[in-house]
Amino acid sequence: MAYLGPRLGPSRVFLSGVSALRLLSSAGMDDMGLAMSRSSLERLEFDNVALKKLPLDPSEEQGVRQVKGACFSRVTPQPLTKPRFVAVSHQALALLGLDGEEVVNDPLGPEYLSGSKVMLGSEPAAHCYCGHQFGQFAGQLGDGAACYLGEVKVPGRWEIQVKGAGLTPYSRQADGRKVLRSSIREFLCSEAMFFLGVPTTRAGSVVTSDSRVIRDVYYNGHARHERCSVVLRIAPTFIRFGSFEIFKPADEFTGRQGPSYGRDEIRGQMIDYVIEMFYPEIQQNYPDRVERNVAFFREVVLRTARLVAQWQCVGFCHGVLNTDNMSILGLTLDYGPYGFMDRFDPDFICNASDNSGRYSYQAQPAICRWNLVKLAEALAPELPPDRAEAVLEEYLDLYNRFYLENMRKKLGLLKKEDPEDEIMITKLLQTMHNTGGLFCDSVKKATDLLIEIITVMFCICSELAMLLSMAQSNPTLFQMISDRATIARQLERLSKLKDLMETTQEELKTKQAEDWTSWITQYRKRLARELEGQSDVQAVQEERVRVMDSTNPRVILRNYIAQNAIEAAENGDFSEVQRVLKVLENAEGERDEGEEQQQEAATSMARNPVPYDSKPPAWAHEICVT
Repeated sequence: MAYLGPRLGPSRVFLSGVSALRLLSSAGMDDMGLAMSRSSLERLEFDNVALKKLPLDPSEEQGVRQVKGACFSRVTPQPLTKPRFVAVSHQALALLGLDGEEVVNDPLGPEYLSGSKVMLGSEPAAHCYCGHQFGQFAGQLGDGAACYLGEVKVPGRWEIQVKGAGLTPYSRQADGRKVLRSSIREFLCSEAMFFLGVPTTRAGSVVTSDSRVIRDVYYNGHARHERCSVVLRIAPTFIRFGSFEIFKPADEFTGRQGPSYGRDEIRGQMIDYVIEMFYPEIQQNYPDRVERNVAFFREVVLRTARLVAQWQCVGFCHGVLNTDNMSILGLTLDYGPYGFMDRFDPDFICNASDNSGRYSYQAQPAICRWNLVKLAEALAPELPPDRAEAVLEEYLDLYNRFYLENMRKKLGLLKKEDPEDEIMITKLLQTMHNTGGLFCDSVKKATDLLIEIITVMFCICSELAMLLSMAQSNPTLFQMISDRATIARQLERLSKLKDLMETTQEELKTKQAEDWTSWITQYRKRLARELEGQSDVQAVQEERVRVMDSTNPRVILRNYIAQNAIEAAENGDFSEVQRVLKVLENAEGERDEGEEQQQEAATSMARNPVPYDSKPPAWAHEICVT
């Protein structure tokens, strides 16, 4: 319509209705044709509210630097050479209103979803945040490799990021790139967690390229070139606990402070933004600012307790539960050295650099509470400390409630909440721990066990020897990096291994069979109590089986499964990544014969609480937390 003026000219005051209509129609058709010729990625509608409501870094200085008084810095993603898709998640891309097949077939798709080309309306930026890492305040961290592209308006609103798109002001000593290994691991686990029903950020795609970086995978001096790769991440927001720590005063232990210390008005802006955008019901229901902020913190505590309870119930270990890796929405965020347990072990550690076990599987609930304490400190004075402390007192009860609720479903306990359930569940986990990796029914397993025992003993003895040597040569350093709990844990493991070495295979089998018989007897009695007072027993049993089937995952992303896919992809075969994703998406796929037998046995026991003196089924030793 705008181009009609010059064409009519100043002296033209009349135009026939037909001619005008034709001109207008022509203009409309031209615009429509232009819109239709663009790909679905080029038609995405962005509305980047975060950059409008939160302060932007005014500096355009290149390179790593301290960013003061800002929540975001504009960045320019660095293009990849010959980017191409490894895999896409059709279900994740659908959140953005995108058709996965259309994206895969779009010649520019890999460029747009790696940041190599910037979509219309996208405003690339990196987020500034701080964090407590392994209990120590690290100062400014920020998006060292991730790049905010913008917020897509669909039914709902989704922030999209590309991770591995190059340098930002927060890259520190790194290059802002990610490789195929880490990108595939994040892609697969983000989607695996979603299909397990665990709150998580999503992953829309993995793109790799001919661009290369040097990485020393095992930190042993044998560096090699690896392909630069990028994962597309999707979430309502990636704001985290550490986002509010940019205002922290100098830490009493490390001396570091947040880059925006003293800028309390920005803290208020951030709290307002998060509550208005992501907790609108709290904004609406609490006109008083303090009460609103307390309600907001209470909801974050609840979501965090629920999240970690779900992790514990699927045997997931995050590995790096620093405050900068905790989502303000209660989502699983930042998939680094994560791991699912292969067998139940409360001391399971998936991060090779976590020597103290700070982020072990069993430590996760307590660490999440510790991180909530740090969030409360970061929100003060907007959140009064005494009110925050009162809310934090609710955490343990919330966690226990969510955990027991999940475990009851896994065991098919739906009609009654027996006070003894917690004891029975604890006994199950103890039995799994005592037997899960030590049930030797073949020479090969016995040999593997012996090798493992020797290896573990060597590691424990080496660590203890190092600690004892340090205690003698440098008592001050010893006090700093060791603690009674660490030494006691290693000594306890040595004692258990000594007992195990003195036990014959036959004695071990007998003891484990007794442990399982005892627990299964208790479980069957509990199942029988479920039916007391029920008029329709069959309906109760069918519901039990349905809930157990929907709660106990049939597929878990074990490390070796991801590693097989990674190795195939590094050799140019992306089909294994796609196949693993499909398996994760289709949990109702075919089972192998062993799985069928185990499921039938478990279903049979759940339906028919049989006499208590029956022997445990053959699959009992293979039960796992998942």
